Amino acid sequence: MKYLLNLLPRPLLISLSIWFRPLIKFYFRGKRFTDPIDGSSYRRFLPYGYQNLRENALCPGTLSLERHRLLWLYLTRETNFLNLSLKVLHIAPEQVFYTKFKMLRNWEYTTTDLHSPLADVKADICALPFENEYYDLIFCNHVLEHIPNDKKAMQELYRVLKKGGTLIAQVPLDENRDTTFEDDSITNKKERTQLFGQYDHVRVYGKDYYTRLNTAGFNSKGINFLDAISSEEKLRFGLPKKEQIPVAIK
Repeated sequence: MKYLLNLLPRPLLISLSIWFRPLIKFYFRGKRFTDPIDGSSYRRFLPYGYQNLRENALCPGTLSLERHRLLWLYLTRETNFLNLSLKVLHIAPEQVFYTKFKMLRNWEYTTTDLHSPLADVKADICALPFENEYYDLIFCNHVLEHIPNDKKAMQELYRVLKKGGTLIAQVPLDENRDTTFEDDSITNKKERTQLFGQYDHVRVYGKDYYTRLNTAGFNSKGINFLDAISSEEKLRFGLPKKEQIPVAIK
């Protein structure tokens, strides 16, 4: 069953998880791993990855990945965002967060995407149909690596964010690269997958990702929140071995 689930496309996995969540949780029940997002526990997480499988990456119940669980711990332990009255914009909402965020009555919560069925507003990130300086908090996770004109997207995110507001924008970031790699001339899907990690990615961000955000007007940095988590929790929660949380302030 674990290998069958790993072969399924992520959108189908999400649908299956919604309909068969009680059965899936029962099948994988255990005490070795815990998803901090909903507190459910399992005997194992599933392997996941496009080119290289990462062991214990995908929670079989919520379908959270390592980065989702790390971000949730950051939000709940290091910020008070979940308790504040905020206007929040969520670009390309992840199912695991959408379910939690939608329940927050203190948030004015708006989701947007060109195609996602979870989107309240169907929109292009490069032409957002929202007022200037409207949102207190924006989530835009694993989106910008898909956008050809990420400069314009960053400018739009800056425009609709209030002064003093926060953008959290996770991307696949190669810490071994000083500069971002992109090449529009590469159109073969296999070659793009090999070079960019996925065929629908248009770049591999390097450490200059923060410079790109700052050029759009933000004051950004990577938060090393993993340093604040014990080794035991890193294993139990199935967290990434190395990842920063990109936080940008207007």
